[in-house]
Amino acid sequence: MSTIIRNGRIIGASEDYIADIFVEGEKISAIGKNLQVAADHEINAEGLLVFPGGIDPHVHLDMPFMGTFSSDNYETGTRAALYGGTTMVIDFVLQTQGKSLASALQEWRGRSDGNCVGDYSFHVAVTDFNEHTKSEIRDLIEKEGITSFKTFMAYKGALMIDDRQMIGLMQEVKKHGGLVTVHATNGDMIDYLIAKFRAEGKLSPLYHYLSQPEVTESEATGRFADLAAYTGVNAYVVHMTCEGALNQIRRIGSENKFVHAETCIQYLMLDASLYERDFEGAKWVMSPPLREKKDQSALWAGIQQGAVQVVATDHCPFKWEQKLMGEKDFSKIPNGHPAIEHRMELLYSEGVAKGRISLQKFVEVNSTNAAKIFGMFPQKGIIAVGSDADIVLFDPNEKHVISASSHHMNVDYSAYEGVEVTGKVKTVFLRGKVAIHNNEVRVGKGYGRFVRRNPSKN
Repeated sequence: MSTIIRNGRIIGASEDYIADIFVEGEKISAIGKNLQVAADHEINAEGLLVFPGGIDPHVHLDMPFMGTFSSDNYETGTRAALYGGTTMVIDFVLQTQGKSLASALQEWRGRSDGNCVGDYSFHVAVTDFNEHTKSEIRDLIEKEGITSFKTFMAYKGALMIDDRQMIGLMQEVKKHGGLVTVHATNGDMIDYLIAKFRAEGKLSPLYHYLSQPEVTESEATGRFADLAAYTGVNAYVVHMTCEGALNQIRRIGSENKFVHAETCIQYLMLDASLYERDFEGAKWVMSPPLREKKDQSALWAGIQQGAVQVVATDHCPFKWEQKLMGEKDFSKIPNGHPAIEHRMELLYSEGVAKGRISLQKFVEVNSTNAAKIFGMFPQKGIIAVGSDADIVLFDPNEKHVISASSHHMNVDYSAYEGVEVTGKVKTVFLRGKVAIHNNEVRVGKGYGRFVRRNPSKN
């Protein structure tokens, strides 16, 4: 099967030109002006932007958490991602303390394999680093193609590891060319504040925010960055929310060391005033929480400066009945919000259309940087001959309104209800096949493929 995409404006991390793209099978086989080729199908992309498929390296599908599961499974979540132009996601396998990393991977693959509509891979979250865990790192990297390992500095007693375990993991991962990512918040301080507010009878969603002040994130980010610099491991901070944490990344850079940083679309758009809406604020209960408007400005500047390389979602949706588990106690509200479908359109609308970032920067933080950092480039993250034909045709002028009544995520509310967006995904190719066209899905459960990754060179 072959397709010619004609006259689109192709945007890359450093490119902007009009050309044709010839797709044969799953790969891009030619790019050029007025290509003279015989194709089974032809699409006219004149007037449209042509982007590489989006990569969201931070999602939680079908994840067990706080006595329930996130409401998007691998089928519904990856399908919703495709509707929004995201052709690949990286999810998190969570080790159970006392059990092996291999058993956790087997459990997650039991839910994912054969069910994904879009392409996918995994990070492995290490919650119990010991001699047995240490011995598993090499095989995960070399045999499974899983090269990134998540750590938590919070969720004490469940997911959190201490600094001794962190250093041991960093040294082992570095030895085999992998990468360590982190949820960087100070778990001890957060636990103290949660207990304090509960004892005082302060139980509304607002106190979820107040129990995780900026200092809990900036302190942990700085500590992680220093440990990473000491060990020399390739390191990455997930879901950065605030100016204080960003300044820690800048500090380590001023010492001629480097730590990758990711933020999420919600931290660029939404702020902590939403927690003042009584229990409706539970829709935005996530960890770390939404911050202040000054933090939004800092994060946009960080993207421009290259201190923040990736915009993800931390997509972890729960239906309203699940959020109601914490109606009488904010600490029992399942943490997470839905965004996997709207990341690309929101980032274009808020970033490119409002003049905050260039088209090239949009492609960098939406796709190319994640492909490079997580060992998939140039297979993913670029429109180039020989790369996977993951291609998005995007109308930069079409306006539409986000609503739970029209989104495709398996959740009964939208964190962006009523938001008007400029820019619309029209057609999505996944490995050469039309996956989405004019708001209709054309690939099914099981089309998504697990992507083996290489040790990062960045």
